[in-house]
Amino acid sequence: MIRKIININEEKCDGCGLCAEACHEGAIKMIGGKAKLVREDFCDGLGDCLPACPAGAITFEEREAAEYDAKAVAVSKGAAVHAHEGGCPGSRMMSFDRAKTEEVAAAETPEISSVSRLAQWPCQIKLVPVRAPFFDGAKLLIAADCTAFAYARMHEDFMKGKVTIIGCPKLDDVDYTEKLSHIIAENDIKSVTVVRMEVPCCGGLQMAAVNALRASGKFIPWQVVTISRDGRVLDA
Repeated sequence: MIRKIININEEKCDGCGLCAEACHEGAIKMIGGKAKLVREDFCDGLGDCLPACPAGAITFEEREAAEYDAKAVAVSKGAAVHAHEGGCPGSRMMSFDRAKTEEVAAAETPEISSVSRLAQWPCQIKLVPVRAPFFDGAKLLIAADCTAFAYARMHEDFMKGKVTIIGCPKLDDVDYTEKLSHIIAENDIKSVTVVRMEVPCCGGLQMAAVNALRASGKFIPWQVVTISRDGRVLDA
C-alpha cells in the first residue's frame, strides 16, 4: 500500500541514537553506528523520531510500504521494562527504583542520609526522548544546569518524587520550547516546576517552559523557583 513513512538519510545520520529512543514502536534500530528503519510495519508514520534527530536526517515520504501493524508492535513491546536497549549508551532510557536505592544506601552507610533523587536517565533536555514511560503521570522538574551546584538540597527539596530534566539555553544555544511542548502535550504530566538561577540567561529556560505549557493546550499546575548564585531560594 502507498502510505506516509519515514526516510532516514544515512549520510546525514550522526549515530546519536536519539531517534531509536524516540520511536516507541521499535521501528528504528542502530546498526553499524547508523539509524535504520528495520520494520516498516512498526512505523506508524506519526514521526516522533523527527524532532529527536539533531542532524535533520529523518524526513517523511509517501511510498509503497507494509501497513502499520499495531498488534505486532504490542507483542514486540511486551511487558514494560525499566531499561530500554538500543541507541547510544549515554542516552539509553532507564528508570531507577529510588526506594530500593535508599534502602540499600541506609544499610551500607547508615551515617549518610542523602541519596540521589534522579528518577531516570537521560536527564538532559536535548537527549531525553519526547515520549518515555517515566513521563507517565510524572511531576516534571525543569531545572537549569547550575541549580544543582548552587543549591545544596536540590535532590531532597526539588528532585524527590519528580522526573528531572535539565538544560542551559545559553550553552546549548537552543530554544527548548518546541521539545518541551511535545513532552507536555504527549505525556500525562501532572505538574511542572521550573528551578532556575537568578542570572538573566536563565530567563530563556523559564520562558521556554511557560510557552511550552501554553502551546500544549493543557491546564497543569506550575511554579517557578529562583536560586541565588550563593545558593539561596529567592522566591517560590
